[in-house]
Amino acid sequence: MARRNNTFGGGRPPSERPSKICAHCQLPFTWRRKWARDWDEVRYCSERCRAAAKRERP
Repeated sequence: MARRNNTFGGGRPPSERPSKICAHCQLPFTWRRKWARDWDEVRYCSERCRAAAKRERP
C-alpha cells in the first residue's frame, strides 16, 4: 500500500508535527489526524476550551 505524502503531521513523529497555541488557554497543542482537513481553522485545543471561550464572550 502506498503511503501518502502529507504536508502536515501524517507519518511524522509527534515531536515534528505542526503545533499552534490555543486561543483560550494559551497552551501549545499539536496536529491530530482528526484535524487534517481543517487544520487552518482549528483555534482551540479541546472542546472544553472552545466552549469556555464561547461562554466568556459578552
